[in-house]
Amino acid sequence: MRALRKTIDGPGLEMCDIPEPTPGPGEVKIRVLRTGLCGTDLHLYNWDDWARTQFTPPMTIGHEFYGEIAEIGPGVAVGEGKDQLHAGQRVSVEGHVVCGRCRNCRAGRRHMCVRTLGIGVNRDGAFADYVVVPATNVWVQPDEIDPELGVLFDPFGNAVHTSQQLELTGQDVLITGAGPIGVMATAIARHSGARYIVTTDINEERLELARKAGADLGLNTAKEPLSSAFTTLGIEEGFDAGMEMSGAGAALHTMIDHVTHGATLALLGLPKMEFPVDWGKVITHMLTIKGVYGREMFDTWYLATFMLQSSQKLRESVRSVITHRFAADDWEQAFAAQASGHAGKVIMNWE
Repeated sequence: MRALRKTIDGPGLEMCDIPEPTPGPGEVKIRVLRTGLCGTDLHLYNWDDWARTQFTPPMTIGHEFYGEIAEIGPGVAVGEGKDQLHAGQRVSVEGHVVCGRCRNCRAGRRHMCVRTLGIGVNRDGAFADYVVVPATNVWVQPDEIDPELGVLFDPFGNAVHTSQQLELTGQDVLITGAGPIGVMATAIARHSGARYIVTTDINEERLELARKAGADLGLNTAKEPLSSAFTTLGIEEGFDAGMEMSGAGAALHTMIDHVTHGATLALLGLPKMEFPVDWGKVITHMLTIKGVYGREMFDTWYLATFMLQSSQKLRESVRSVITHRFAADDWEQAFAAQASGHAGKVIMNWE
């Protein structure tokens, strides 16, 4: 089968021909239909300092995917009933493989497992014709979730998890960072009944995606100050809620300066380095700041599926984040598009 692998301790990837995997006890073999590229894949391609500490070649990369169950290993509940699996089911997959033994896992906080392993980082991933994953990580999708929506469930789940930290209905919401997750968070805020949504970035193409997804204002903060949004929209005291999706220190500083007293901020974007925060303002304005990582396993997945089932408009808003589609054999073009700065979500078709 085809598999896009990191074969050497250095930059680059190679499309290889390797044997198909066989599912072991508690595992499921999936025929991959679509895969999505994310920043992690670019790190592995470029082989930066982070990649060197996390990944041991040779290994297949890729963790955002949608496919069809092809084979089921021993010990898995098989059948047509509720919570059973069978060949032919269409599925998304949670990319974090957890131990099930640590305190967080036993307490129902599996997304905070201290022994988490990443599909496509710590074990063979999904940029291949077939991949084997734990059956517990498989998420069966209803018919309304087609392959293009199903492949987005990893980043969409991040957006859902972040949005669930906040009250959005009737609120004025600030989203800093119009990458794919920020754009999907914009769509969720609109679906949830926010009053005004302002999404900021310095990339005009991404801001246009945010506007199409439901932002009342897509603001380029390199060209105009965030305070201009107050005059444009009639916001008087500041934003009620904020989602920081960029990892940029300047974005968080700007958010803290433009939210109302008592606001809640959810931070998903990972900074590249430490930066100072005006803790005096956080304290005196009684701001609540929440760090967010991954998806709650599996509450977030239920919410994500149910929301998309409930609204054709939301489905199309989320789908609009996809700007580039490539055949798997054209993976080099896909990676170039992802790295160009002119893409939203890039997906590859393995059919």
